[in-house]
Amino acid sequence: MIGEKLGHVFDKPLESFAGHISLHPNTLTIAGFGLTIAASYLLACHLFWGGIMVLVGGAFDLLDGVVARVNKKETRFGAFLDSVLDRYSDALVLLAIAWNLGRRGEVPGVALCLVALVGAFLVSYTRARSEGLGIACRHGLMERPERLVLVSLGAVSGLVVPVLWVLAVSTHFTAVQRIFHVWRAAGGEKGGGC
Repeated sequence: MIGEKLGHVFDKPLESFAGHISLHPNTLTIAGFGLTIAASYLLACHLFWGGIMVLVGGAFDLLDGVVARVNKKETRFGAFLDSVLDRYSDALVLLAIAWNLGRRGEVPGVALCLVALVGAFLVSYTRARSEGLGIACRHGLMERPERLVLVSLGAVSGLVVPVLWVLAVSTHFTAVQRIFHVWRAAGGEKGGGC
């Protein structure tokens, strides 16, 4: 939803700063992933500090794209790498929270993490598959920026289980929104399948 509505809204405000960054965007992508690994370790032990670190890693995730566009360094491999590491990041963050909750015996919270993880992957997959068919698909309620903000807020506030309920429901709802969008964009064609 944020991505669909705002697109590259941060490009202009960060243009001057991004222009002074000599690092390759892929380096920033990998550094952001390193921060996510650190965030995951913290989430497994201390939700509050892990939640803070998730936001720091998210800032790198924003910055690599801005640097690539401003410095004319966008590449297909860079977009691919960013997307793949985003999926690893989604998995690490939710599995770390599941570990934390599991150590405390909060089995429903662990289950919610897994349901939310499947939903997050389906949000990503439905977009990738639709774009593979030539249909743009950035629609939906719960894209990655919203998920990162929610996870961070839940971890910092101590309301991680209610946030996991929201994620578990809204990620699957978003996947269904995208399925419906692609069906409409394809003209509601009959048949389908393999």
